[in-house]
Amino acid sequence: MKYLSKELLTTLDAVEGLCLSLYMTTHRTHPDNQQDPIRFKNKVKELEASLLQHYPVVAVNELLQPFHRLAADFKFWEHTLEGLAVLGAGEVFQVFTLPVQVPDLAIAANSFHTKPLRKYLQSVDRFQVLGLSLHHFNLYEGNRHLIDEIELPDAFPNTIKEVLGDELTEEHLTVASYGGSGGNKGNMVHGHGSRKDELDKDAERFFRAVAKLVDEQFSKPSGLPLILAALPEHHHLFQSVSKNRLLVARGVTVNPSSVTDRELLIRTWEVMESEYRKKIEGLREEYSLAASKRLGTDQLEAVAKAAAEGRVSSLLIEAGRLIPGKLNVADGTIKKEMLENPEVDDLLDDLSVLAESTGAHVVVIPAEDMPTQTGLAATFRY
Repeated sequence: MKYLSKELLTTLDAVEGLCLSLYMTTHRTHPDNQQDPIRFKNKVKELEASLLQHYPVVAVNELLQPFHRLAADFKFWEHTLEGLAVLGAGEVFQVFTLPVQVPDLAIAANSFHTKPLRKYLQSVDRFQVLGLSLHHFNLYEGNRHLIDEIELPDAFPNTIKEVLGDELTEEHLTVASYGGSGGNKGNMVHGHGSRKDELDKDAERFFRAVAKLVDEQFSKPSGLPLILAALPEHHHLFQSVSKNRLLVARGVTVNPSSVTDRELLIRTWEVMESEYRKKIEGLREEYSLAASKRLGTDQLEAVAKAAAEGRVSSLLIEAGRLIPGKLNVADGTIKKEMLENPEVDDLLDDLSVLAESTGAHVVVIPAEDMPTQTGLAATFRY
């Protein structure tokens, strides 16, 4: 499994040839997750039935071999989340476990079906959380429904010793307490004078290094808002040393290790909800204004042509809507067909890829927040 990023999605969009895409809702806990591998095998059978309409048995078996291996991996099925995406084509085989439900789909086409992944990456309710203390930090990713800790690579530094290394003060004083869920429990340092000053310098160096590390390794690649979760006395210092443009001004005054994931989600979503509503209203107003000036449309054929010409500035796609067909990326012509055909994908998915390739801002949003009823809304550059 790999961490899903915009760069990885771009790589998958560029894969050519026969591509198999399988999506399904999964479960975190027993006994609900017992049925997941069985349902996965049934989706693989759907792929097999579609492929056998056009390809010989030997070729189909070879394509499906990594899917069968995953189905038999009992340890994998013990650690699933809410959604699963499995993409396979030749030497490419990628597995993503997602903290959101995805529609059950099994599609064989000449490109990967990536709209559910795109929706997850482009959803305007996603955010990241930096849980910070004087001695270590953790990262979380969430949306309005769920929050999960990001599993950092083994060699990734996330303690003050690992981050500062030789810069760490040699006579680092004992910290009696650095937890707590509020401002009453401070960091009680045994020592005074210059040694206390050295600890303060360590804290500033640590916070500055963490701010840079998180900005470069997580915020910039993901483009997600970052919420600081830390004891009240740490917020001003971190905000003052951070240059992260995605850092939200309002933070959460709690050490994440002292609360449950549910409580952390409630607190962080309180911060994010107003930001989310502002973004949705902004997208809707942008489209309405463009449409009134004849620089926007919700008509599939017109959007496809504009995308091929590189004229699409922004594109809103309705989550969960499928329009089967083939898109000619050269001239934007479309042909609607049945999705059961192994060379047919979702036109909305293909349009998203084409529009993004020419620099358009593509966002997948819930049906209830769409400004149109056709499944898409595009604004044009000219």
